Amino acid sequence: MNELFGTLPDGTPVHRWTLERAGVRVRVLSYGGIVQSVEVPDRDGRVHNVVLGFADLDGYLTHTGPYFGALIGRFANRIAGGRFPLDGVTYALAPNGAPNSLHGGERGFDKRVWDVTPVGEHGLRLARVSPHGEEGFPGRLDVSATYALDADGALRIAYEATTDAPTVVNFTNHSYFNLAGSGNAGGHELRLAASRYTPVDADLIPTGALEDVTGGRFDFREGRKTGSGYDHNFVLDKGVTDAPVEVAELYDPSSGRVLTVSTTEPGLQLYTADHLPEPFAPCDGVALETQHFPDSPNQPDFPSTVLRPGAVFRSETVYAFGTR
Repeated sequence: MNELFGTLPDGTPVHRWTLERAGVRVRVLSYGGIVQSVEVPDRDGRVHNVVLGFADLDGYLTHTGPYFGALIGRFANRIAGGRFPLDGVTYALAPNGAPNSLHGGERGFDKRVWDVTPVGEHGLRLARVSPHGEEGFPGRLDVSATYALDADGALRIAYEATTDAPTVVNFTNHSYFNLAGSGNAGGHELRLAASRYTPVDADLIPTGALEDVTGGRFDFREGRKTGSGYDHNFVLDKGVTDAPVEVAELYDPSSGRVLTVSTTEPGLQLYTADHLPEPFAPCDGVALETQHFPDSPNQPDFPSTVLRPGAVFRSETVYAFGTR
């Protein structure tokens, strides 16, 4: 189902699309590729929205900083100093996360209107062309993101991109999950298949080390409460894979809802949302951003994010919902 959701200040219409399958209802906006809501039942069959968002377009236009539910690109997470080298050329980006570039720049994919077309009965294909030089990134990038509900109601997001010149790419979805449907999410229990993480400096840029999590607050391998104070990339044990592999489970004891995350990506950024604007409060949601590592263009030992002409970038993440 497609309906008008609002109008941008320049008169551009924004539409909302609804996908339903297997008791799951997902609403997606053409603005920013935003996942506005994901409605799933709890252990008693009561249905609530489990992602943070707003009822109207103005909420998203007013509160841009937290990237509620948005499709992030060209480059998710941070690039140190807003600069990176590629093939002997240094490219300068907007330092919108001063002093770094953050989530694609001042007007990244989260602030663009996407062309949306249905894919079968339970999917949507969002597409746009990012021109050469957009936010300082080289190369024309033809990019798409397909949102689809599987037969069991799992939300599958598949990204694809091609370029006409060497560039860097890193996409993610920035939904904040609250499996209780409201209140503080710090009591959610998280399990992560990650034996290492990337420690950061004062500007939240990775130092380049891959640190063992054993026995510390970053050890989520057996499951622990998310609490607060996390905005860190975890090195997934599986590495880069051709097909999605399960890497995380988030559980809310109060509702019984379970979210499992499977991905082809090598990293997952855990953000406990310690800084959220009203009407939300700190730690009202948990972001599980599947991605390549932050600042990869400046870190030659990290998995590469370089995309060259003739190659096709593909990435896929699946969010599956259940109860126990």
